[in-house]
Amino acid sequence: MEIKEKLGAVEAVLFASGEPIELYRISEACGVEVGSVPSLIKLLNERYDDCGSGICIKKLDSSYQMCTREEFAPQIKTALETKKSTPLSNAAMETLTIIAYNQPVSKGFVENVRGVDSSSVVNNLVEKGLVEEAGRLDVPGKPIIYKTTPVFLRSFGLSSIADLPPLPGHENVTTDDEGEQISFDTVTDEESDNAETITTNTEAAEDAAEHDISD
Repeated sequence: MEIKEKLGAVEAVLFASGEPIELYRISEACGVEVGSVPSLIKLLNERYDDCGSGICIKKLDSSYQMCTREEFAPQIKTALETKKSTPLSNAAMETLTIIAYNQPVSKGFVENVRGVDSSSVVNNLVEKGLVEEAGRLDVPGKPIIYKTTPVFLRSFGLSSIADLPPLPGHENVTTDDEGEQISFDTVTDEESDNAETITTNTEAAEDAAEHDISD
């Protein structure tokens, strides 16, 4: 298969998918080596840049998705007759920050950090597609735990969770020496105080966002 054919195949698969698609799936569908897919996508993006295209291909963890460019958001909104988006509420941004920096976590953990019931806020973030269920915690009751989604990464202009801006002094708030999540039942007063401080640092996450998200 010639390079032109490979580029066309990758482009077609990404366009038809509409959703983030794993690297290995692109490789299998297009009949190209896994290692060559990133290079092909880079060539496609360069082609889009050269012609001033309104689309681009974004990397989301180990997946790729064809997206429209952010600068054309106003025209897209007008065409689709959507309402002007509004920022997330403070409570939603607080909750999203806690989940993003400490994932996967349960609603109980979020509530322990915020000090208030957060069930409806978490459910709202799930409805918006910013967070999703990630299994259950292996403790009595087996509460559901949550993590961020590719929609979160795309909305905040991130390629992976590793690209989140750091929160100095809070790197180990939710993990022990072996990297395991600390149960909210065993958090000490000092750890709880430190964790609560995280909720005042939502500016770090807000600075990463390049456009508003509907509340």
